[in-house]
Amino acid sequence: MKEGSVATALRCAQAKLQDTDNPRLEASILLCHLLDWPQSKLISHNDEILSAELLSHLELLVERRRVGEPSAYIIGERAFWTLTLNVTSATLIPRPDTETLVEEALRFIADTENPRVLDMGTGSGAVALAIASERRDAHVEASDSSAAALEVARGNAARNDTFIHAWHQGSWFDALPKQTEPYHLIVSNPPYIENDDPHLLELKHEPIGALTAGIDGLDDIRHLIAQAPNYLKPSGKLALEHGYNQATAVASLFKQAQYRDLCQGKDLAQIIRTSAATAPGN
Repeated sequence: MKEGSVATALRCAQAKLQDTDNPRLEASILLCHLLDWPQSKLISHNDEILSAELLSHLELLVERRRVGEPSAYIIGERAFWTLTLNVTSATLIPRPDTETLVEEALRFIADTENPRVLDMGTGSGAVALAIASERRDAHVEASDSSAAALEVARGNAARNDTFIHAWHQGSWFDALPKQTEPYHLIVSNPPYIENDDPHLLELKHEPIGALTAGIDGLDDIRHLIAQAPNYLKPSGKLALEHGYNQATAVASLFKQAQYRDLCQGKDLAQIIRTSAATAPGN
């Protein structure tokens, strides 16, 4: 491959990414990653000449994106809340919809001094770190069944200069020490996709264990709702993200388990994507 300008490189990459939602954005993300440039510099330096070696490398990245690998995995990071997070194939890619869960969590602990918060199934650490970054007085802990995911999350805590008080590895509440002080809030973005959901084909690059939860996608949510009261303080809340079509089912599960004060939050598309309630007996 010959040398070429930034403008030519973008045009060629964009042409190969026509099947993506936003070909120009996808092309610019990959090129900025290679050049370590902000997006704005592509315009002001569009006539700068790039080496043949760099353009060959860009071709490889474009091909990975063309066949469906998410750009976040290709460049190794994703913006979430006010943070920049490392992501790998061991973690889900943090999505804007999950910021709704952070907003709800912060609202629940707004009037609590030094709140104790547990993020279960933390993955890249997105929710735990977003909460901790906004509430420096909070005692935030995080758990995940995957050692590889926790390694990524720890790295993200260091990258964003945000402190997490404890990391726990294991399956849900089995990850916690036997003598655990109860929490004001337990928050989770658990797996909630049905095992045979056809949309899983679009998510083939992400860890399947962090996505699916039984025939109806609610197995892990049922478990969290059933067990959380044992780990919550009086008036403690459990807050969950769930699927776009699961709001009614999750509300019913909370009601059956005798939770009270159900609150449900909407994402940017005005679809209910979070449900939270006060645990029974508290």
